[in-house]
Amino acid sequence: MKKRIFKVFGLGQCCLDYIGKIFSYPPSDTKCEFSDLVIQGGGPVATAMVALARWGVSCAFAGVVGDDRFGDMIKSSLDEEKIDTGGILVRNGFGSQFAFIVAEPGFGRRTIFWRRPTGPSLSPEEIDYRIIHNAKVFHTDGIFTEASLAACKVAKKAGVRVVVDAGSLREGMLELARLSDYFLASETFAKAFIGEDKPLDACIKLAELGPDVVGVTLGPKGYIALDRGRIIERPAYPVEAVDTTGCGDVFHAGFIYGLLENWNVDKCFDFAAWAGAMVSLRLGGRAGIPTLEDWNQVANVE
Repeated sequence: MKKRIFKVFGLGQCCLDYIGKIFSYPPSDTKCEFSDLVIQGGGPVATAMVALARWGVSCAFAGVVGDDRFGDMIKSSLDEEKIDTGGILVRNGFGSQFAFIVAEPGFGRRTIFWRRPTGPSLSPEEIDYRIIHNAKVFHTDGIFTEASLAACKVAKKAGVRVVVDAGSLREGMLELARLSDYFLASETFAKAFIGEDKPLDACIKLAELGPDVVGVTLGPKGYIALDRGRIIERPAYPVEAVDTTGCGDVFHAGFIYGLLENWNVDKCFDFAAWAGAMVSLRLGGRAGIPTLEDWNQVANVE
């Protein structure tokens, strides 16, 4: 059998997003008209793989869908990006992950209503570990706890760098932090982790678990990180955000791209922050993914 080799192996959520634009979030028991409805594939790791694929990185993805129309559309959205979807398992008789997202352009925020896949989670026995062994980076959001932990252990043993997207503080996430090299968390995760709004303190405590680099994304306030004890803090790139869906996903993709290019950590974060900001200029997490040509123009100006 021919060996399948990809630079990045992603394991996590994949879904279908319906995104609409509203003037402001409505109170209960009222009607609210939306505009500019778009339908795009979504999910933290899946969208990160799409960004990386557009930047010329070979990627494989593992996740779960149902045998419904949503599942077909989710898989097609990744196939069209030339991402290997052999690791996507179809759960017959179950539903795929789905989200309806309302974006408030005037406020630069969005609200997500979502349903997780209704079928059985991906199990450790269903992962093709040969792909991980041959990868440069393993990326997960920890949604499938047991499978994510098993894959991280294999990656660490094989010397494959582990990047974790910590969007929510769920079961197994702190164990994933112990197994990761790069643990990049959301502001929501950081607050839940230490019980208060002190992202630097969250970074310090997360670093104690073992990752070389930890970071917390802060939306329009930028990000803060620790690189082996060295503090990195930067403001966000100034943009008039239309929709923040996917910004964090592409932030992670940008950081991974920098790792693959052997950039220093500061440049990895800088590219990540810029790429995430660019996504917010369009509705949905994938329409606004910038090109490397765009980045080169920015980098040359600076």
